[in-house]
Amino acid sequence: MAELKTQRTKASVTAFLSAIGDPNRRKDARTLAALFRKATGKAPAMWGPAIVGYGEMTYEGRSGRSGVWPPVAFSPRKAALTLYLMGGLKAHAALLEQLGAHKVGGGCLYIRRLADVDTTVLSRLIAKSSATNIAKTRKPAGLKATSRKRAV
Repeated sequence: MAELKTQRTKASVTAFLSAIGDPNRRKDARTLAALFRKATGKAPAMWGPAIVGYGEMTYEGRSGRSGVWPPVAFSPRKAALTLYLMGGLKAHAALLEQLGAHKVGGGCLYIRRLADVDTTVLSRLIAKSSATNIAKTRKPAGLKATSRKRAV
């Protein structure tokens, strides 16, 4: 079975966020990092070169392929802040209605600027999505799903 292309790295989250060229995007990314940390209680870690993840879980996808991935993560892309909330989006659709300007696609939430959304609602969405995604990994499907904490 092939490993996922994006893996957890030892790269510095602080250095990654500091290297964001656009000052507004950098400020939003730092604020988002603090929201994720507070909402999840997990330390951030880099996943690949541009994703900041919180926590770690083993999951099995619909195809039967399993892998390790953060329950929630974000990436400060040029076009939008991309939040990886996976199954938490459909499960918490009522919160999305209260959030403000955003787009959704493929398990991701896209926000142009944090000023466009209610950050209190966003924090609740992050916390609930993390909990939902971790709970979904606890299915007896032949693989023992885990949520691990790693020192950063």
